[in-house]
Amino acid sequence: MRVVISVRDQKLMLLENGAKVATYPVSTSKFGLGDFLGRMTTPLGYLMVAQKIGDNAPVGAVFHNRRFTGEILAPNSPGRDPVITRIIWLRGLEAQNALAFHRCIYIHGTPEEKTIGQPASYGCIRMKSSDIAALYNQVQLGAIVQIVPDRLPKVPKASPARTNNTLTVQVEKSKIQEQPASTPDSGSLTLEQMRMAGALAAERQKSQARKAPPAPNKDGAIVQNSPRT
Repeated sequence: MRVVISVRDQKLMLLENGAKVATYPVSTSKFGLGDFLGRMTTPLGYLMVAQKIGDNAPVGAVFHNRRFTGEILAPNSPGRDPVITRIIWLRGLEAQNALAFHRCIYIHGTPEEKTIGQPASYGCIRMKSSDIAALYNQVQLGAIVQIVPDRLPKVPKASPARTNNTLTVQVEKSKIQEQPASTPDSGSLTLEQMRMAGALAAERQKSQARKAPPAPNKDGAIVQNSPRT
């Protein structure tokens, strides 16, 4: 990642591999440009991220001498203008900005968000709390920061990262288990038992026929059944 800050545009651009990742409004010094002790100006040229402070601090956290005081300020809190939320401390890499680290030139959050987009700082690069928090998470120690007096360069936008939303589903083939052969019902009759039952039923029918009274003929006379010989 690399950062370019335009004094003329009052904007900061985050680049990756030469492509634009994001652009944020900023505020540079209201006292002009330069790198002089006691002048409260914004230095130009190539610098680097020397330190990052505020990893776990809440948004709006107030810092004094780079330490969290415990106070939290909302944007545009009246009468207050401290360093808040995050600090990215810069170190100069050229003769024209050699004093930047000693002068405590930061990229930092400010509660004076209404002044963002115009020169209003005392030498540092001011950003909105939400923007500095986002930038802080994307730049690493040693990242190059270039502050230029002219407009931001025209560069292509970075392509959005491709995400693989395809879920791979592994389907295991289950073995088909053969159903066990059905066994005969323990209560069902065997062939021999069926034969015996049939014989008993026939015997009962014969017995009932012998006990039945003789049937009358058409004249009302009772006809005796002659036994078979």
